[in-house]
Amino acid sequence: MTTTTPRTEILGEPDPPQPTHPRRHPVRVLAATLCALLGSGLVGGAALTTWAEHRAAARPLPADAAYRKAGSLWRAAPVDSLFPPVLTGPSAGPGGADRTWTRIALAPDADCSAALAADWQALLAAAGCTRVLRATYTDATRSSLITVGMVFTPADAPTMTALKARLPAPPAYGFTDAQRAAWATFVPPQAPVVVYTVSAFADGRRPDAPRPAEDLMKKDATGAAARAGLGHEARALADRVGSGLTVLAAPPAPTAATPTPEPTR
Repeated sequence: MTTTTPRTEILGEPDPPQPTHPRRHPVRVLAATLCALLGSGLVGGAALTTWAEHRAAARPLPADAAYRKAGSLWRAAPVDSLFPPVLTGPSAGPGGADRTWTRIALAPDADCSAALAADWQALLAAAGCTRVLRATYTDATRSSLITVGMVFTPADAPTMTALKARLPAPPAYGFTDAQRAAWATFVPPQAPVVVYTVSAFADGRRPDAPRPAEDLMKKDATGAAARAGLGHEARALADRVGSGLTVLAAPPAPTAATPTPEPTR
């Protein structure tokens, strides 16, 4: 015999009341709208400020201002930009031989009175002298030593132009003044700086007197220093370090292919 359990009827529960949204007060709606507009304005203003700063940074300085600013490169530029650890000189040696130089010594920046000889100090008295930087390089064979110096001044361009024709043999660093064989200078038109170089034999030999690099680079030049290319060494390093300083003082302007970012609105 089969028994059945009577089905119990389940009464449906009443539907939960639907939440009612409170009516927004007009003043609150207006305040929220103003806050949103203010936030958008601040973001847009920040973007415009960034864009303006970018444009100002990309805009080249007037020539006189750029010239004065270059006088602070001794403290503003990385040392490896001023004195690269390695320099190459394709066809820079006698007979068009390639040259490579390695930096082997670096002096702390110094006061002019401590780093320069008396004749240089007297010559720079009218122009002024801010700071002197120095390094020593050697060639790939380590048979020569070359001092490279930078004398920073507060002088204007005409004063520097008049100065460069009167510069005497520069002091050495990394070897004695008595070992100096050849010397050269470079005065970039973009910066109030005198770049100088002086070369010597690494074995300590003492030439008669330091001579301008151009004298030892002549085809009919005689003597051990000329044959060793010490004039070429001095001239090539002065030109390369001076050219690097020129780029730091007056970096190339952005090309037209580089778009200027527009402000976010």
